[in-house]
Amino acid sequence: MKQTNRPRTALLALAAVPVLGLPVAATAVQPMMYEQKVARHEESLVIQNPIGGVQNSKWYDYRINVNESRKELASDLRHASDIEDQRDAWDEYGTELHQERGKYVKYMSKRGYRVPQVFFENL
Repeated sequence: MKQTNRPRTALLALAAVPVLGLPVAATAVQPMMYEQKVARHEESLVIQNPIGGVQNSKWYDYRINVNESRKELASDLRHASDIEDQRDAWDEYGTELHQERGKYVKYMSKRGYRVPQVFFENL
């Protein structure tokens, strides 16, 4: 039995129709704010595994605080009424991530654990 691609073609045509009705401004890409760039960089530095493999109360506190900061950011962005509110939300988020990481690293370094780092020479 021969199969045809007509149903797929019809589905693709129907899926493209709503896109045509959008104004150009709705599909335009907005530039990223400075505060958002800083926050995204801090987000990339979030520690994914416990330092030294030690899962203590400070590790769990750190993970809880990071997750709470993410939830707070989402809430703040939902309730933002203007660009200044968005900037404040991203700034607060980046600052919180930076402070939480610093507190966790400082606590673990006092206990003798260091954050692993990789250095490349002669590249």
